[in-house]
Formats: sequence, structure tokens, C-alpha cells
Amino acid sequence: MSVKLNHTIVHARDKRASAEFYSELFGLARPKAFGPFLDVETANEVTLAFFETDEEIQVQHYAFLVSEKEFDAIFGRVKARGLSYWADPGRTRAGKINRNDGGRGVYFEDPSGNLLEIITRPYGSG
Repeated sequence: MSVKLNHTIVHARDKRASAEFYSELFGLARPKAFGPFLDVETANEVTLAFFETDEEIQVQHYAFLVSEKEFDAIFGRVKARGLSYWADPGRTRAGKINRNDGGRGVYFEDPSGNLLEIITRPYGSG
């Protein structure tokens, strides 16, 4: 068997709000309870396991490779929600997208402050 990422824990202030945010924004299946987690599965079978905590959250970065059509849909939902977005991870180019490697990319935050990214081309593919 080759090595595959199966799941990762996403710390959240409100696991239901965060899990539903990802599910709705990315057009994924509804969250499912599993022990203390709310799980959201991506198309490549990686589970995002949302865990609620009152502890300080160490901000993480999650990047999602999407098609051009999915980018349009997700980015449309980002704008419809009035979320701030940036063309860069340093958040210096507000209100813009990037065109890295001949694709499109944008960064925005989830409800707990984690930095999310959608890209249409893998880095280094251009």
C-alpha cells in the first residue's frame, strides 16, 4: 500500500460551525459525528476531523486543489459571504487572486482563523 493522508484534526472554537462552513463552502457532504469529532470528507478521501477546543488555536494552512469550475463556485461563495480574501499567504494583497503556475489561487480564513487556500494548478506545474 502506498502512503496516503487519511485524516487530519482541525481545531475549532465551534466544531459544528467550522465543519458546516467547510461542507457548505466547498460543496462537500454534510459533517458526520465520530466520537468527539465532526468529520468532513474530501473527494480524495481525506477526512477533516473538527475538534472543539477552548485552548489557543495554532493557525494551520489547508490548501485545496480544485477545478476551474469549482474555483468559480467556491470563490463565489467566499464573496457572497463577505469574507476577506488575499492573493498571497502573507495577506498583503487583499481583495485579489493570484495566477500562479498558469492557474488561479486565493486565500481566506475559516471561522477559527485557519488560513484556507484554493488553487486550480499544483505549485510548480506551470
